[in-house]
Amino acid sequence: MVTFPWPLRAPSEVRTTWKELNFLTVLDRPHPRTRWSRAAAALGAGALAAAMTLGVGTASADTVDPTPIPVGAEPAGVAITPDGTRAYVTNWGAGAVSVINTSDNIVTATVPVGSLPQGVAITPNGLRAYVTNRGNNTVSVINTSDNTVDPTPITVGSEPIGVAITPDGLRAYVSNANGNTVSVINTTDNTVTTTPIPVAANPWAVAISPNGAHAYVTHRNSNTVSVINTTDNTVNPTPITVGQGPTSIAFTPDGLRAYVVNLESNSVSVINTSDNTVTGAPIPVGQRPYQVAITPDGQRAYVSNRTDSTVSVINTTDNTVTTTINLPAGGNPFGVAITPDGLRAYVTNNANATVSVITIEIAPTLTGAPPAGVVGQPYSYAFTVTGQPTPTVTAVGTLPAGLTLTEAGILSGTPTEDGTFPVTFTASNGIGTPATLDVTLTITAAPEPPSTGSLGSLGNFGS
Repeated sequence: MVTFPWPLRAPSEVRTTWKELNFLTVLDRPHPRTRWSRAAAALGAGALAAAMTLGVGTASADTVDPTPIPVGAEPAGVAITPDGTRAYVTNWGAGAVSVINTSDNIVTATVPVGSLPQGVAITPNGLRAYVTNRGNNTVSVINTSDNTVDPTPITVGSEPIGVAITPDGLRAYVSNANGNTVSVINTTDNTVTTTPIPVAANPWAVAISPNGAHAYVTHRNSNTVSVINTTDNTVNPTPITVGQGPTSIAFTPDGLRAYVVNLESNSVSVINTSDNTVTGAPIPVGQRPYQVAITPDGQRAYVSNRTDSTVSVINTTDNTVTTTINLPAGGNPFGVAITPDGLRAYVTNNANATVSVITIEIAPTLTGAPPAGVVGQPYSYAFTVTGQPTPTVTAVGTLPAGLTLTEAGILSGTPTEDGTFPVTFTASNGIGTPATLDVTLTITAAPEPPSTGSLGSLGNFGS
């Protein structure tokens, strides 16, 4: 995302030394250095389960849609609605937001907003999208039902960049990069609720903890993260030191860790939120990483690398990079967001005005405890199978006579023999380790018919 060490001005108004200019270029923009002149001009989730092994996914087979989605000029931020049906993309160079229908990945609307739109966040009910307009110090509110914009933008601090909404949807926190403050918006009436919260210099990204108790703010110039207590909007006195140039932060769904992207040191820091300390060594990623998004299951973090035109995938179990995904060369990947089902990642390619879609291929899981069956009685049981691509379920061992297993993991039929039957079920899809489940199926004999005595039914003797 763009940062300037002075308020935005037209090119003719810029007065700076070469040393200051070099400082500016180091800070990065949503576009390559060679595009500075154009950018400056644009400022104006019975049986005995004896053992179970769950496949642990790797991202090595994640695939990128070969046809990126065309959007507006210099796309930056991206957010996906809670129902996963639409992606909202801020176009920094176009002063507009593109709305993508995720069912067919076609842009269905282009919504004009303010100048240099950068951050975007959507309310938990999916009814509104909040967009920071860096060029005119405002936040635009889009009504997602019809993609109209509220006529009066919300005035915030100088150069708003990040925006995050509390889990209850009642407040939006906005980081003001040049104002060294965080503004808090009451989303009920879209007014700024308090005096802006003073924080350290150059607040950049902001994220709200899953329980809504804290807002974490990265500071790009001071290499720290501030923690705001959302109950009273006070700032913890001791900031958290991370890597150089932190530009993005995201929480694991359980809220126990926060992942911070360090643009200048090409790494990701992991914060233990129980004591706000950095745990372990920084995770090396690609060149000039910018943004991070975490899958809904909390198992992987996706980091966009601007210079490399790649995405690094971090396994959050051991904090190692499991794969690097190549995006269009020279695309300058910027924002990244993951669908609520965890099956796709949307990445903005700032330099070529497109959005890439990554299909997140997930190793299979297989769970279930089939109940006992009875000879001669219909039987049906469906195992719980997850993974992408859809796994195929197979069985090793002898199924009870009369029962069959479908590839989808449905065991059904009418058993014709009783007994116990040890069977190993396996779900596989070519991703990671197949998931196996050892089960002993039990089929009981059909009950004996009711006894009627040795004489049978005597009926009615009459009189």
